[in-house]
Amino acid sequence: MAWYDEAIFYHIYPLGMTGAPKQNDYGEINHRLNFLIPFISHIQKLGCNAIYIGPLFESVGHGYETTDYKKLDTRLGTNEDLKNFVACCHKQGIKVVLDGVFNHTGRDFFAFRDIRQNRENSRYKDWYCNVNFYGNNEYNDGFSYDNWGGYNLLAKLNQHNTEVREYICEVIRFWVKEFDIDGIRLDAADVLNFDYMQTLRKTANEVKPDFWLMGEVIHGDYNRWVNGNTLHSVTNYHLHKALYSGHNDHNYFEIAHTVKRLYEMGGNSPDGFKLYNFVDNHDVERIYTKLNKKSHFTPVHILLYTLPGIPSVYYGSEFGIEGQKQYGSDDSLRPAVSYDEYVNYTSNNHLTNLISSLGKIRQETKALSYGDYKELYLSNCQYAFSREYDGQSVIVTVNNSDDDFVMNLHSCNEKGYVGGLFGEKIPSEDGCISLTVKANSGEIWLPLCRADDCVQFETSKVEENKKSMADCVKTTETENYESEKEIAKPQENHNIKPDKTYEEMTVEELQEAILEKMKRIGPVTEQMKKDVSDNIYHDSLVTWVKSFN
Repeated sequence: MAWYDEAIFYHIYPLGMTGAPKQNDYGEINHRLNFLIPFISHIQKLGCNAIYIGPLFESVGHGYETTDYKKLDTRLGTNEDLKNFVACCHKQGIKVVLDGVFNHTGRDFFAFRDIRQNRENSRYKDWYCNVNFYGNNEYNDGFSYDNWGGYNLLAKLNQHNTEVREYICEVIRFWVKEFDIDGIRLDAADVLNFDYMQTLRKTANEVKPDFWLMGEVIHGDYNRWVNGNTLHSVTNYHLHKALYSGHNDHNYFEIAHTVKRLYEMGGNSPDGFKLYNFVDNHDVERIYTKLNKKSHFTPVHILLYTLPGIPSVYYGSEFGIEGQKQYGSDDSLRPAVSYDEYVNYTSNNHLTNLISSLGKIRQETKALSYGDYKELYLSNCQYAFSREYDGQSVIVTVNNSDDDFVMNLHSCNEKGYVGGLFGEKIPSEDGCISLTVKANSGEIWLPLCRADDCVQFETSKVEENKKSMADCVKTTETENYESEKEIAKPQENHNIKPDKTYEEMTVEELQEAILEKMKRIGPVTEQMKKDVSDNIYHDSLVTWVKSFN
């Protein structure tokens, strides 16, 4: 078992959090990275045992246009500052993962500067893709080249070039030797050459035991990246989208289907995938902004910490900070947060307390890191599943409706369960449990027999269980079998045939059917329309359309 198997990440965008200027004049050094050292103990108290921080190295602007891979950004300090920051994290039991921007460089990178100066005579002209000295660009270089994302500010490295590979591998070795880091998150991994990534993985395997290589991947079959030869993990954007839209649309079918698909992708084994789970980051809007109902913050984070994968919290989100993209700018997603403000915002904050409790439960409950996943109950507004490991079965329940809901579930623990968050005890009778899931909330039910040994939460008075245990609900599999017989009702849109089953519909027909059902419930926003159009998976759409009453 590696350290990252039990990791709980805290994600920091350092240029934003420290309030660094948007542009780097490469002038006077400012030791802003030291501002983050007092936060480390608070991050530990949140239950986080790993920090993903970046980008950190010299660049001209937002950090992803690297100027020097071996020098801390002038706006953040010196290499000694970074070495000290990592050492402080390690002293408190926190691993450190840095951003590796190895797909492209900035125009001020030494190799690109040499091309600008020496043109055809530059020994580095093959370090970049499709350098054409008969072309030009908006900088009037007198040549053109491939870039990333349409921005000539980001010149694309030629990953097939042997010298480029050797240089980047040397950078990884330098980071480990100089700063003692524990892993790297590969920026734009979904456009990296696979042979290139395999070379990076070989270097990662050499530099340090359990060195973690994680990639930024937006869409696609994660099996292509996560395997023994390429990466240990990737960013789980599939689950990210499902977690917030599944609550905004009161559609737990979307979340459950996404989890099932990813779990199957990993071989139906908790060891198959250890994906990097998140609800927001430096590129997407804050979760507290995205949620239509703020109280859904609780069930969203319960799922983040209990579903298969590695949970991560983006700085500031633990106290409900908001952030929305504005006019194409990500600035509001990456605000400055001073230490005094942080202490003030997080003191006696129920959101922060929730994150801390979830972190503690996750650290002390191996089943949440290594356990098998099994769906127990599923409806539009309620969802339950178990995580079982080494004879320990943990049950997770969430509810996105405004009313409390009683669940009757099969129990794998004869002595019952205790709520890890709220402390209620429930007995197990005849292999069943009956529990109440509070409105817009949820709970992590821990086996009662070992709760006193591993969880130190205040417990409440046990309410008498009046409901008969003989009428346990059927498993979700049985309910889903019955629902498969459902036939699509006539739709207003003439393109949808009234007697077609949902399974027989095309992706486009399913999308239209979902939008029609949404219209009957209430106003359909542009974001809702986008969520529907972005979902091009037939099975997911079938599950979604069936989820409406």
